[in-house]
This record gives sequence, structure tokens and C-alpha cells, in this order.
Amino acid sequence: MRGLGDNVMAVARGDGYLVRMRFVSLTAGVLLATACGSIVRRPPAPAPAPASASPAARDSAALERLRNDWAGLRRYRAANDSIGAPTPGEQRVVFYGNSITDSWARHFPVMFPGKPYIGRGISGQTTPQMLVRFHQDVVALQPRVVVILAGTNDIAGNTGPSTLEMIEANLEAMTEIAKAHGIRVVLASVLPVFDYPWKRGLEPAPRIITLNAWMKRYAESVGETYLDYHSAMVDARGGLPASLSYDGVHPSEAGYRVMAPLAEEAIARAMRGGGGR
Repeated sequence: MRGLGDNVMAVARGDGYLVRMRFVSLTAGVLLATACGSIVRRPPAPAPAPASASPAARDSAALERLRNDWAGLRRYRAANDSIGAPTPGEQRVVFYGNSITDSWARHFPVMFPGKPYIGRGISGQTTPQMLVRFHQDVVALQPRVVVILAGTNDIAGNTGPSTLEMIEANLEAMTEIAKAHGIRVVLASVLPVFDYPWKRGLEPAPRIITLNAWMKRYAESVGETYLDYHSAMVDARGGLPASLSYDGVHPSEAGYRVMAPLAEEAIARAMRGGGGR
């Protein structure tokens, strides 16, 4: 059996198999302690490290979140509980995704004034994490439309290696769950990336183009809507230009202003019944 330190390092490497082994080891440890008559109590959930914390403190907080709340279910639980059902005639939309959606939500009152748009993005998340929290953070809010923007962190390997087929399967699953609950789906293209600042040398641009092409075909095949951010934002290298981004991955306010009308048009198409580009 691995020691706790080995398991923590496994999480830090993002190796999906070893992450599972960590939970097996911890479970075994609880069983052993119980057999010896010890009382094992779950530690309280750690608070997120403040932005001013040292890199070591932030890394430690991230590891604690992986251990105690892998899918990020705590992030929006209280906010979701405070939101009532849509009012008659309300055209509620949930924007669902990772840090790109998370950062965009603060601009919603200005870019989508008066619109009942709800942001449910979590920084760093991959499609398997998003699939786990989909019912809580999308279905339970009863939106008319969900805009799903996901996949770039999978390509970056944030929770371990991911094939395009794995990403596609998770996007399919989220789409199927939404459709089963009468929610129209907008599948948003992954934004262009030439290189990830936190994981250099992956050459993600061709994989992003391939994933987006699949996404467009899939959306059309199931009567849902494809939203093409990529074509409007890509530069000659296949990346996100400095005029629209501060790090080549995340949009600046200028980037979001390009995205906003494209999102509005796609949402309108979805409201009418979906389909199309």
C-alpha cells in the first residue's frame, strides 16, 4: 500500500489512475483504523487559498480540494439553493464551463444587461469533472438553454491524459442529460490555443481544430446548436492573439466582447429549436 505522501504526489502529477489509487488507500486506512477501534473523522473542508497566498499554499489548497471535492460541487451549492425556479416567461440560460466561463460571468451584467444568464464555470476543470456536477449546476436550475464551453483543460491534461474520444464522450453525456430534461444545448467551440503557459510544448492547436469539427458534426446530428468562437478569434499561428487575450488561453475583456454577440446569436437559435452552424 502506498503512503499518504506518495498518494499526494500522484494527485499532483494529475495521473488519473493514481488518483483513484489514492482513494482506495485512504479507504483501506479507514477500515484498518476502524478494526483497531479508532474513531476516524473526516477533516473539515479547507477554505480556498487567497489570491495573495504563496504558490506552495495555493498548491496545497488545490490538493485539498482534489481530495475532498474533486468535481467542485461545493462551489455553487449555496448559490444554487438560493435560486428559485424560473418565473413564467423567463428565458434562463446557464453558461457552463471552466475558467473562461468563470471569469466571464462577472461581465454578464454589462455584456448581457437584463438577461437571466447564470455563470457556472470553475477554473481548471475538465469535462469529467463537469459531467459529475452537471445535474446540480445545470439541470437543477431549470434553464431553457445551457451553453457548454469545455475541453481545453482536457487537452492540457489538467486531470491526466485525455484522448479526444474521452472528451467527446463527456460532451455527448452532458448533451444527452440536458436533452432528457428538456434543456436546449449550445456546444461552444474550444477557443484557439497555440501553447498552454502551464504546460508548454503540447501543440494543442490541431487537436482543438479536430475536436471543434467533431463538435459541429455532433451538434447537427442531434438537432442542437454549435457556437463557433474559434473562427472569429484565431490568429495565423492557430492561437489566441494578444489583442483578445492576456496569456494566449483566457480572453481579455476585448475577447469576451467578441464572444458575447456570437453567444447571443447561438442562444437565439437554440431557443428557436436548435440546429445549424
